Amino acid sequence: MRPRLWPTAVRQISRLAAPGWWRRSPHLPVPPPEYLAFRMQTAYGPDAGTRAGDVLAYLEWCRTMQRAGHRASNGLAVRPRTRR
Repeated sequence: MRPRLWPTAVRQISRLAAPGWWRRSPHLPVPPPEYLAFRMQTAYGPDAGTRAGDVLAYLEWCRTMQRAGHRASNGLAVRPRTRR
């Protein structure tokens, strides 16, 4: 459990979710199966399997990139949050 990554995970889910996900069963914001299959194949080869450590490393990377102001996976500029 890494609570500091929860907002990052929610943000990534919303970016990767299939358009109109709420209209199709299961009513969950998951990426299209073809996209997931492609990403798993390119990351792990033909015997795809997700590793928890890899998911956490990815979320840490996303969090770091967002804070640095890099572009999001959808190509839009991400502004770093300012501390108040």
